[in-house]
Amino acid sequence: MAMASDGSWLTTLVDAVVGLMNLIGAPGAGLAIALENLFPPLPSEVILPMAGLAAARGSFTLFEALAWTTAGSVVGAFALYALGAGLGIDRLRALVRRMPLLKVDDVDRTVAWFQRHGGKAVFFGRMLPIFRSLISIPAGVTRMPLWRFGLLTSAGSFIWNAVFVLSGYLLGDQWHIVEEYAGVLQYAVIAVAATALVWFTVNRARRLRGASADSDPA
Repeated sequence: MAMASDGSWLTTLVDAVVGLMNLIGAPGAGLAIALENLFPPLPSEVILPMAGLAAARGSFTLFEALAWTTAGSVVGAFALYALGAGLGIDRLRALVRRMPLLKVDDVDRTVAWFQRHGGKAVFFGRMLPIFRSLISIPAGVTRMPLWRFGLLTSAGSFIWNAVFVLSGYLLGDQWHIVEEYAGVLQYAVIAVAATALVWFTVNRARRLRGASADSDPA
């Protein structure tokens, strides 16, 4: 498989992934996706089509590409689950007590929400850029049963991975078409998250100022 060389970090990443797959085959794609889960800035929408393209060119089978990339997703997700489990609710509360604008009640409400809707959050979260990695941490904090977390993560990851692996397999060198749509989705997710963060910060700051004014003696 040929490797480009325009000097960008993305091209360097693609070259490294291609080199890894050339060296050890489909397990190399799985390893790359496991690392992508641990470091969300690494774009799975670039790595996965490379696995599909390699499968189309006979480096390994399509089944191997899907199996190994899904396995890599699950391994990476369990690593972040372990991070959340190690942190735990009590440590998370202690950290929040030291943070401005946050309250322990925020943790308790979030945990309660996740205990009710965590299954849907893990499954669908695996199909959202950035959140597909981060969603494993609250699952670990709340100690979602391992079998349930593994099943939901496998299912959600397989769907996400299949879209991009198949894009590389079917579209060949034109897989960038799918990457462009994925980029739009990623920017939309970031915009929504940033808007929610700004709204929360402004709203909480106003409440704290109002509470401080009410407590001041006249």
